Amino acid sequence: MNKIVRLLVAFLIFAFVPATAVGAQSTLSFTKLWTHTHSARLSNFLSEIAAFDERTNTVWVAGAIGVDVLDAGTGAFIDHINTTGYGSINSVAIHDGLAAFAIEARAPLRNTPGVVVFYDTKTRALAEGPNVVTVGALPDMLTFTHDGRKLLVANEGTPNNASLALPNDYGPRTNPGSVPFVFGPGTNDPTGSVTIIDVQSRSVIAHAGFAGVPITGPNVRTTTGMDFEPEYITVDHDGHTAYVTLQEANAIGVLDLKTNAFTKVIGLGAKDFSLPGNEIDPLDNDGKVIFGSHPVKGLYMPDAIAAYKYQGRTYLIMANEGDFREDDADRVAANSNGLGGSGALARLRVSATDSSPGNLFAAGARSMSIRDTDGNIVYDSGSILDREADKRKVYDDGRSRDKGVEPEGVALLEIGNRTYAFVGLERTLKAAVAVFDVTIPHETAFVDMIVTDGDVAPEGVIAYRYKNEHYLAIANEVSSTTTLYRIDTDRERK
Repeated sequence: MNKIVRLLVAFLIFAFVPATAVGAQSTLSFTKLWTHTHSARLSNFLSEIAAFDERTNTVWVAGAIGVDVLDAGTGAFIDHINTTGYGSINSVAIHDGLAAFAIEARAPLRNTPGVVVFYDTKTRALAEGPNVVTVGALPDMLTFTHDGRKLLVANEGTPNNASLALPNDYGPRTNPGSVPFVFGPGTNDPTGSVTIIDVQSRSVIAHAGFAGVPITGPNVRTTTGMDFEPEYITVDHDGHTAYVTLQEANAIGVLDLKTNAFTKVIGLGAKDFSLPGNEIDPLDNDGKVIFGSHPVKGLYMPDAIAAYKYQGRTYLIMANEGDFREDDADRVAANSNGLGGSGALARLRVSATDSSPGNLFAAGARSMSIRDTDGNIVYDSGSILDREADKRKVYDDGRSRDKGVEPEGVALLEIGNRTYAFVGLERTLKAAVAVFDVTIPHETAFVDMIVTDGDVAPEGVIAYRYKNEHYLAIANEVSSTTTLYRIDTDRERK
């Protein structure tokens, strides 16, 4: 091939390389802009869930007793909205200048209906018109549809339990002396549901429940003494369907937003920790971290979920945290009840309703996974989260027997022609957020892990674009801090 032909071929190859391939060479950098310490002013405030308001360039942070409004540019405190008159706030969502607060009734009444309260983000006062809507018990999370016409509220409906100095309303065990444990229906278990609110009229369209909804897929937990408890909601790109994590049940619910009813519940199966790439460190507090393959499986049990589209198909990203009943009656050590756990597995906490002798199931997959809308796994991060935390000296060996780093929050952000997922890890020695390039779901790649000194236990993460800049806000529950990062690509830094 002569020189002219080689140059022509090279030119043609460069000219027709897809933009995504070029973009894939980009790397990200993270610049910490500020940290706000809520506890310096309010000792009972817990920084849990954040939302961004583009109209006022503010970050709204929900934390048990109310919402702190912060200047997104500087992190300066602007206002505190006290919500204790309504109950205990769990979440905040914002769309087009309207903020919605999910508030549960205070104990001992938390098994009664909660409320959603609407605020104007400019005045930070109650919104005009109807501004308090009654929803289901223990509204835990809420989100607007993309067009802002509907607000979806995940009513977790957790029963009361003795740890709250209340009667234990979970279902009693019905098969003493044998495993797996089986619990009957709860004695006073509020119905788990999703309330669908018409935003314009501020009225309830429907309370979507699970009675009679078909169940498909493996490892759905139905003998735990509680009903399905919605944890987190995401809406697909077209706004036709919502996907709802049912964490303790190891499933997701599929909610049709045209009929405002659930169409099915999909079991998520279990992850095999004996396979290469899925290694865990199951032994806690032994002064060392040793990742290995072990004969145990992990129920995925996702907390946060986020939807995005690739080549016309919807994909679901899930933070596979794991969770037991609030009273932990469905949790035992692997070396108890004749289950046979020994050596490194002896102290591992496993599901008493799923494990049997020689067949152990832990809670959580210690990973982020991507699934299609039928529940099939397209990608799973394997042992990446635990290993990367260990490399950065923030892996907490004390959590080894109980779900590892506990991936909890998920946020998605498009930067250039790439899509990135930010996964908050709740149980690390310092606040850590893992970053993945998920543009092509089946080619997902780990990018980096952000570690923030002084912050502990990311509960909620949000990523957003404002005036052509990209940002990541992290709400840290244990340290009661909120931190904002600016995200740059290598091209933007040049």
